[in-house]
Amino acid sequence: QVQLVESGGGLVQAGGSLRLSCVASESIFSIDVMGWYRQAPGKRRELVAKIASSGSTNYADSVKGRFTISRDNAKNTVNLQMNSLKPEDTAVYYCNAWKVARDYWGQGTQVTVSP
Repeated sequence: QVQLVESGGGLVQAGGSLRLSCVASESIFSIDVMGWYRQAPGKRRELVAKIASSGSTNYADSVKGRFTISRDNAKNTVNLQMNSLKPEDTAVYYCNAWKVARDYWGQGTQVTVSP
């Protein structure tokens, strides 16, 4: 059972930056893929970015060039640096871990971007 705890959400003006962090309850060396998803009101949860144990990354087209996902293996942490934020980035952001064909989710952290 992997437990994930997110932090770093908040309110920011358009054009600003936020850094989200997700701490896992176990070594992330053992986790195949870690990622960030988001869900805006009335919309489906969508992938924002993910990073494999190999270090390869994937980004949603809407965040390419603005967001960067990284992992700190020593701290069992995955970070999401979000720059040039837009109002449409407003959502609850969820950390995800994919391990042995199972999904694990954090509780979510709210990101609100004002115009």
